[in-house]
Amino acid sequence: MLDKRNFYINGKWVKPTKPNDLEVINPSTEETCAVISLGSKEDTDNAVAAAKAAFESWKDSSKDDRISLLEKLLSIYKKRYSEMADAISMEMGAPMDWSTDVQTASGQSHLEDFILRLKEFEFDKKFNSESNNRICYEPIGVCGLITPWNWPINQIALKVVPAFATGCTMIHKPSEIAPLSAMIFAEMIDEAGFPPGVFNLVNGDGVGVGTEISCHPDIDLVSFTGSTRAGRLISKNAAETIKKVCLELGGKGGNIVFADSYPNAVRDGIRNVMSNSGQSCDAPTRMLVEKSIYERAVQEAADEANLIKVDHSNKKGDHIGPVVSKTQYDKIINLIQSGIDEGATLAAGGPELPNGMNKGYFIKPTIFTDVKNDMRIAKEEIFGPVLSIIPFETEEEAIKIVNDTEYGLGNFLQTEDKEKAKRVSRKLNAGIIYVNGIGPDSGTPFGGFKQSGNGREGGVWGLEEYLEVKTVTDWQE
Repeated sequence: MLDKRNFYINGKWVKPTKPNDLEVINPSTEETCAVISLGSKEDTDNAVAAAKAAFESWKDSSKDDRISLLEKLLSIYKKRYSEMADAISMEMGAPMDWSTDVQTASGQSHLEDFILRLKEFEFDKKFNSESNNRICYEPIGVCGLITPWNWPINQIALKVVPAFATGCTMIHKPSEIAPLSAMIFAEMIDEAGFPPGVFNLVNGDGVGVGTEISCHPDIDLVSFTGSTRAGRLISKNAAETIKKVCLELGGKGGNIVFADSYPNAVRDGIRNVMSNSGQSCDAPTRMLVEKSIYERAVQEAADEANLIKVDHSNKKGDHIGPVVSKTQYDKIINLIQSGIDEGATLAAGGPELPNGMNKGYFIKPTIFTDVKNDMRIAKEEIFGPVLSIIPFETEEEAIKIVNDTEYGLGNFLQTEDKEKAKRVSRKLNAGIIYVNGIGPDSGTPFGGFKQSGNGREGGVWGLEEYLEVKTVTDWQE
């Protein structure tokens, strides 16, 4: 069992001010794999004070110096890549191949892309050729970064790296459910030689350290990824000090499968939802199928779900692992039961443990058909391997159903009609539209509409979140 009780504050690993142990549970085994500490107000204050002091010199560091440190961090990340993959697999249940090829790869990809964007970014530029006004981009200050358990290093990199790149200092609170990857990343930052106080890590829960961060008068920005419920609380807490708040919250993505979609559209849609055990905020968990192909699509969906294997996270191979915790497991099973009770047809999966499993938070890939958009399984973010299939007749009806949600993070559509794809994409209310299963290019922005959040992460948009914009008049060359 790993002992990870210390915090990283002002360039050193330090003991918490008061004992408050928490066991980290391996979701495949339900056994303790590590012990961390939950921080207190004093720990948070110490980390914020270190970040505030470090900001005075770090904000004036050169772009070249920051690039050099980030390139060193990237080199260390590559060296410890397999260690990161092992930690993610153990703490949140990602199967080893998925943890290695997708989860850990995302951290490296974001590091590489932000280094490229930083090299190209102009922090100081003329407004236009006829003006003597100057536009200056300056670091916002001390940042509170709160990251989730479902894509741990992905979200850490999307917040920590642009904060570094723009000259901000920070306190990072990873999810207490899956903190091990964050602590390895902190070790990498220390090895890279970032100045003391620029980066600080304090473990804690949302009620404790999370609240302290969102309320703290010396924190200038809070960037949070997690539930919409928690995002509302953070916004309320932050309002007292008028700090900037960047939120990437929940989702209930729709996937419109038109009759003219490509042959494997339904099966690919099932695989998309079930990957990461359904624990992705932009997963297309409502599949809308044109009525002329509905029966065929239902058969394909159920067949594909039944082909997906469920197994332990420490194993290699093409399978899904457990969901992250007992709390999540109970919530998902409750929602599956609600689908049955509300009259949806259970076409695959269900609330029982997969065959051969008697321990671990494993859930069968579950498909509901004949779903109405006002059912709980169609309205609430389940965050597990559960998909609802809803029939539609017209393009307009499909768009209306997809947009009939409080969320707006990611939506999907499948059609071989290029003009239809453009037309429908413009009418769907979400921060990203995935057409025919194609993912976004590196450096494109990610974020939501409506109650899926505000702000954008990734690329130049991700840098700009951490910058204030200043206009200076009568700038004489």
